[in-house]
Amino acid sequence: MSPQQSSAVRLHIVTGKGGTGKTTVAAALSLALASEGRRVLLVEVEERQGIAQLFETEALPYQERKIASAPGGGEVHALAIDAELAMLDYLDMFYKLGRAGRALKKLGAIDFATTVAPGLRDVLLTGKVCEAVRRKDKAGWPVYDAVVLDAPPTGRITRFLNVNDEVAGLARMGPIHNQAQTVMRVMKSPQTAVHLVTLLEEMPVQETMDGVAELRSAGLPVGAVIVNMVRPVLLEDAALAQVTDLPAGGSGGGVGKRRTAVAKALSQAGLGGARRGGVAERLVDPLLTQAYEHAERVVLEREQRAEIGGLGLPVRELELIGEGVDLGGLYRLADSLRKQAVPGFGGAFAKDGARGKSAAHPDEDTDDADVDGPDAGGTAADAEGDGPDADRAAADADAHPDEDADTGDEV
Repeated sequence: MSPQQSSAVRLHIVTGKGGTGKTTVAAALSLALASEGRRVLLVEVEERQGIAQLFETEALPYQERKIASAPGGGEVHALAIDAELAMLDYLDMFYKLGRAGRALKKLGAIDFATTVAPGLRDVLLTGKVCEAVRRKDKAGWPVYDAVVLDAPPTGRITRFLNVNDEVAGLARMGPIHNQAQTVMRVMKSPQTAVHLVTLLEEMPVQETMDGVAELRSAGLPVGAVIVNMVRPVLLEDAALAQVTDLPAGGSGGGVGKRRTAVAKALSQAGLGGARRGGVAERLVDPLLTQAYEHAERVVLEREQRAEIGGLGLPVRELELIGEGVDLGGLYRLADSLRKQAVPGFGGAFAKDGARGKSAAHPDEDTDDADVDGPDAGGTAADAEGDGPDADRAAADADAHPDEDADTGDEV
């Protein structure tokens, strides 16, 4: 099979309500996808440098660079897209402004343009992402096996991705219009999936459901729901039923019997006497309160799971890492994603689309004859050596001279 016949690279777009950990999930997903010798690009567009913090590295420039290795020899590269620099790429590519474009930046013209026309900003950001998805090396193989986008929150994800509507008032023809059309062909194709990160809480779940409805209405492909920060259930169902039957700290014979039984159990465990005023007896109320709150939480979380299940989408769950997510925790979450093989999630690596060892980046170049149209972003500027990604082509050229063939299952 020729490189041009290989399956398309998948674009994984990760969104979620603020506070759900979407950047952490995007980072973990990139590591999971990069296993077994694959090459993945992780992109952020909100200028928060959240990726750099997670991978404990210096701030990301407007240039793709390797930030992590994955099991089996894979690599994660990262890019923080700056709208102004993407605009410079755009001006150089279509209007051949070169250094004149940088003069416009100094005058503040570019910042003015992206502020007055926010839809243009989204076209520039998504265009740069789509260029990375479509870029190929000299042998015709995709430069990246997958691209993961840490996207804006759920509340504005549909507007961000649906750039066709955004540019309708800006241009009905010409380069901007053509760029939007090219972006939308990628965004609405089977190679793209929008994954939504949520918590088992009412507001994030409701926002997820609203986001899924908006994405579907716009014709954008929805991937999976990723439930993050899942806490363990500490009580069996029978115990949960007993605890929720009567509120902790209440009155009545049932509560009294329960308090007595717990006090005796604590005493038998060596925690003091069960008589009134004893150590064991003083521990009863706090323990019953905790048990009741835990049982109440479990009931609410099960209700939210049922709501998520009604969406008819693949669902994955990631555990809560209580001490916070450091680099080790990130690899732990990535391993969890690899093990949760949900059919239909990702689909990044069809078996007939894996690159052969002999074709995997032997002489890679970012100039790509197959990348036509406006989303070839940055290649023109880079070819002249004065674009913001000028040295990326040289770095990519020898990045994978002997990458292993990959025929792995879907992540």
